[in-house]
Amino acid sequence: MKKVIIMGAAGRDFHNFNTYFRDNKDYRVVAFTATQIPDIEGRKYPAELAGKLYPKGIPIHAEAELDDLIAAHKVDDVHLAYSDLPHEYVMHKASQVQAAGANFVLLGPNDTMIKSRKPVVSVCAVRTGSGKSQTSRRVAEILQKKGRKVAAIRHPMPYGDLVKQKVQRFADYADLVKHECTIEEREEYEPHIDKGIIVYAGVDYGAILRQAEKEADVILWDGGNNDFPFYKSDLEIVVADPHRAGHELSFYPGETNFRRAQVIVINKMDTATQEGIDLVLANAKKVNPKATIIRANSPTIVKDGGRITGKRVLVIEDGPTLTHGGMKYGAGIVAAKKYGAAEIIDPRPFAVGTIKKTFEKYNHLDNVLPAMGYGEKQTRELAQTIEAIDCDLVVSATPIDITRVIKVNKPILRVGYELEEIGTPTLKDVLKKF
Repeated sequence: MKKVIIMGAAGRDFHNFNTYFRDNKDYRVVAFTATQIPDIEGRKYPAELAGKLYPKGIPIHAEAELDDLIAAHKVDDVHLAYSDLPHEYVMHKASQVQAAGANFVLLGPNDTMIKSRKPVVSVCAVRTGSGKSQTSRRVAEILQKKGRKVAAIRHPMPYGDLVKQKVQRFADYADLVKHECTIEEREEYEPHIDKGIIVYAGVDYGAILRQAEKEADVILWDGGNNDFPFYKSDLEIVVADPHRAGHELSFYPGETNFRRAQVIVINKMDTATQEGIDLVLANAKKVNPKATIIRANSPTIVKDGGRITGKRVLVIEDGPTLTHGGMKYGAGIVAAKKYGAAEIIDPRPFAVGTIKKTFEKYNHLDNVLPAMGYGEKQTRELAQTIEAIDCDLVVSATPIDITRVIKVNKPILRVGYELEEIGTPTLKDVLKKF
């Protein structure tokens, strides 16, 4: 029996355990390690989800303890199971694990994808913040207009009670409150709900799939970060970002997606350089010449954008896009500049608590505030940071109506964005068989 540690961030790690290790007597998972997400270490993967081989559950440790854990448990294999990582980072982790004497392992699609009884369309990306969400919404809209009932199954974000979060179904805003959703979860679920799409998420993606199949004609896998799908897909759509040209071949597992894709959507062409667009096209031709290429813009949508003109504004952007996605700005900055803001205020001097620590960790950020909200404390500190900033207007480009989760004494103007395909082929063309 091989002893195993799974390195993760409360997502792919739990899925890999459930699909490959849970009832596998050849392995003994002695621990998970956690990174990227605040305050998830120090817990357990509960016995109720871990199966009969793990009556006491499995401890979750901080990744910083990895070397000590390998030594203490005489670990044979360490499995990396989280995403949006530079290739160099992955090999540094491999070297660390091997220096401690263990094998470094990456499980692939064949051992982790679950087969559905219904057709599956997946939307994934080469990096966080490439535009998966608006692409998923566009796919769902096309299928709905053809009379198909769609269930969107979202990549996991289980940061609370894992037993309660085993299978989650979201049909309206009341479900978001019922399941105590974080800001990050709301950013992904609310836009689907607004369009009448049922959303599923949770921890056990086998159980989730079986429930979703009961009410859907088509399963839409809405990927997270740049992970590859949890389900065997009949059509794999992957979104590339020419603002980060070259990353499609230098980040894990985004390059896996880029090479597997049947359809590559090159997004944000309206704001990208021609050089960046050309590089993504060249890389697609080099490593995946059979993929269908769809060109698209990601225009900002601002109701009453004139309110920005001449104002001193604070810009809030989608959190994961700015943090582990590595972007310096998003749709909020684009809108602030487009409508002539007099000043975009640097929020860093006003940040408190975990928000201040976010800026210290992600020091490429300056004139934007990431909408961090992984728990009640962080959401409260986000509100405190906003309140401390002297500005005329808050420009919020997070995908949710942020006033639903925080209350501040400042006017807030929402910025949205949707996918706008250019020429042909279109998503409608590639979705005909569905």
